[in-house]
Amino acid sequence: MTHWEDDVIGVGLLGSGFIAETYADALRDVRDAELVASYSRGEQRAAAFAARWPSVRTWYTSVEELCADPAVDLVVIALPNEVHLDAVRHVAAAGKGVVCTKPLARTGAEAAEILRVVTEAGVWHGYAESSVFSPNVAKAHEMVAAGGIGDVVWMRAREGHSGPHAPHFWDAEAAGGGALLDMGCHTVESARWFFGKDNPVTEVFAWGATLVHGDKTKGEDSAIALLKFAGGQLATIESSWVEKGGMQLRHEIVGSAGRLVTDTASTPVWGFVGNPVSGLVEKADADTGWVYPVPEETRAYGFSQEMRHFVEAFSRGEPPVETFHDGWVVNCVIDACYRSMASGVWEPVNTTGR
Repeated sequence: MTHWEDDVIGVGLLGSGFIAETYADALRDVRDAELVASYSRGEQRAAAFAARWPSVRTWYTSVEELCADPAVDLVVIALPNEVHLDAVRHVAAAGKGVVCTKPLARTGAEAAEILRVVTEAGVWHGYAESSVFSPNVAKAHEMVAAGGIGDVVWMRAREGHSGPHAPHFWDAEAAGGGALLDMGCHTVESARWFFGKDNPVTEVFAWGATLVHGDKTKGEDSAIALLKFAGGQLATIESSWVEKGGMQLRHEIVGSAGRLVTDTASTPVWGFVGNPVSGLVEKADADTGWVYPVPEETRAYGFSQEMRHFVEAFSRGEPPVETFHDGWVVNCVIDACYRSMASGVWEPVNTTGR
């Protein structure tokens, strides 16, 4: 690892869309990191993105050139699902550390190949699953770990909004799936986190359908899945692209001695506005009427916290709490969910090998 200045980690960011903007904002909260380089496929977008983030010294339209930049220690991938594998190959070939946005891949097999690439190259890797870093979820996990609600036996989680930001999400064949893959990857990992990663998901039952957005996608815009764990616990996860009015992020964790609820959509600020107001909340769908803005969304959703954790773990040469192995397991669980959607029966989860 070559630090570009005073042991500050130089970060290169692949992408210039919504999640790339979010990661760039999150990195401003990380004391020991600096966003020094960025990539976008087109020159105009690449230049515009770099102009919005003054710390960017150089912008690129080549992934290989960004990865070769000596100022870059750690590469963050904020690209569409279908190019994650190629991007990881370029990063690993350059010997740089890598963080990849969720989902890690489109399928378990593709995720296994991504994991193989970084393992064989011996590069540090982090899976950017923001939900487990969200402050309210992290606090609930702390209380569970302290035994506050006894043995966790059941969890229900919901993540929904009115639809994706960019057109590529709607292409289910290219992206690898619909709302379940896009949103459910968060709640699958939340369940693993609360029930224990040493307590694997053994089988799943799932339903999904295209209820509203049939003009845009062949993928499911609504889905529900039941996850059964080796220890006998059950998680219910709901994923939606049809829910208007802003992000819905909720967890209910039930234990033998109590229960916990997190609800990021229940904000301390709400009211009725007659004139348009921007920046209320992700996927707000309306900027007048009754509004429920989420203050400091980048931090409320855990993006700042995850980037801080990744940079600190990378600096110490330690594995983070979320690695590509976790991303692979999530993809395997979701693969089983899609099989269940097609078969109508419980399906086993295969994480016995890669």
